[in-house]
Amino acid sequence: MAKNGKGKGRKDILDESRKKGMLAGGSAVATGVAAATVGLVPLTIAGVGATGYFTFRWIRHRARNGIRF
Repeated sequence: MAKNGKGKGRKDILDESRKKGMLAGGSAVATGVAAATVGLVPLTIAGVGATGYFTFRWIRHRARNGIRF
């Protein structure tokens, strides 16, 4: 929390962005590994959908908080 007690500070926002980015990246890697090793089409489609969702949330979070890409 910010020092003045009003919302999140810049460091908190950057930490949250880092966590969301790691989740999106980890989801992409897991989908790629699962598709390459298991090769099940429904699993791959679900993984791509989840990766897209997490990536969208990360990009939206960065845009709302004025964080550069």
